[in-house]
Amino acid sequence: MHYLNKLAEIEARYETLTAQLGKPEVLADPSAYQKTAKARADLTEIVEKFQEWKTISKGVADTKALVDESSSDPEMKAMAHEELMELEGRQDKVEQELNILLLPRDPNDEKNVVLEIRAGTGGDEASLFAQDIFRMYTRYAESQRWRVEVLSSSESGVGGIKEVIALVEGQKVYSKLKYESGVHRVQRVPATEQQGRIHTSAITVAVMPEADEVEIQIDPKDLRIDTFCSSGPGGQSVNTTYSAVRITHIPTGTIVSCQDEKSQIKNRAKGLRVLRSRLYDMELQNQQKQILEERRSMIGSGDRSEKIRTYNYPQNRVTDHRIGLTLHQLDRIIEGKMDDIVEALIAHYQAEKLKQPPPRERDDEAPSALAG
Repeated sequence: MHYLNKLAEIEARYETLTAQLGKPEVLADPSAYQKTAKARADLTEIVEKFQEWKTISKGVADTKALVDESSSDPEMKAMAHEELMELEGRQDKVEQELNILLLPRDPNDEKNVVLEIRAGTGGDEASLFAQDIFRMYTRYAESQRWRVEVLSSSESGVGGIKEVIALVEGQKVYSKLKYESGVHRVQRVPATEQQGRIHTSAITVAVMPEADEVEIQIDPKDLRIDTFCSSGPGGQSVNTTYSAVRITHIPTGTIVSCQDEKSQIKNRAKGLRVLRSRLYDMELQNQQKQILEERRSMIGSGDRSEKIRTYNYPQNRVTDHRIGLTLHQLDRIIEGKMDDIVEALIAHYQAEKLKQPPPRERDDEAPSALAG
């Protein structure tokens, strides 16, 4: 009953917020209206799913009664029994979905992300693969109606990418990209290889939730800001003004460079966004170390140094090593059709969370099955 009581409380809260949105004092205060509307929107999905569960549960009860009443009519009883089995199957499915919706939410799931991709081992081939992976994420972002803005990039001499830092903005970006952090490995015949031998190269991907100024406040005294001329492939200067910016956060030694804009002011603003997100990510990493036992209970931790995925071109195969997923769809995935991988990762880590017993001392988490 505890679980149903919790859902009933959420539904009552939802109805209260709905009523508040119609009050004159809330309508007259844009800030209060926005806050109330967001709180209501956050509950909409779970309330709709709970209402669906109640409708199905009523159908189950009514159909059970019909089965009992049809004892003298074998044909009617068989039809009612078949309908009952279908309803109970739908009920189980909705209960599982409610379990997931009641899991504690990652507070960063709604955030935009700073995406960093760097070529690793493999020289020019690694830089070409980095370019392929960045294009993969860009096309996936287009399919999700997200916006991608390059904050900083460095090209290789063969047209690949040594490093790219981009801001990805949209709805629930972090929730879908947060499992992409780590080492991505490619196995293929490089375009520059005359002998047709398969080479293995690697790149690193980092996905960091974008932090706003309220979450990470940077003291200007902690910054050293240097300016220099922007440079292109091979180090040649691409303009003669000191528009490029290098920002050093002295307490942590974190360095951010930004040179994509012709304006020093714009490069500085972009650099600060990246710095803020890196410092926020460092704070998150420290928090995660404190809950290491929980992380160890999962397959893979999303650690940056961990090899998470292999892209094998000769076999058109993509393997995610953390969850043992293999798809012979590399040609589709590299073009941005990543839904199968993204959804499999989300489902896996949700299932891992469902295995964890809820802390007894907390009353805001639900048990893993609906109680009658």
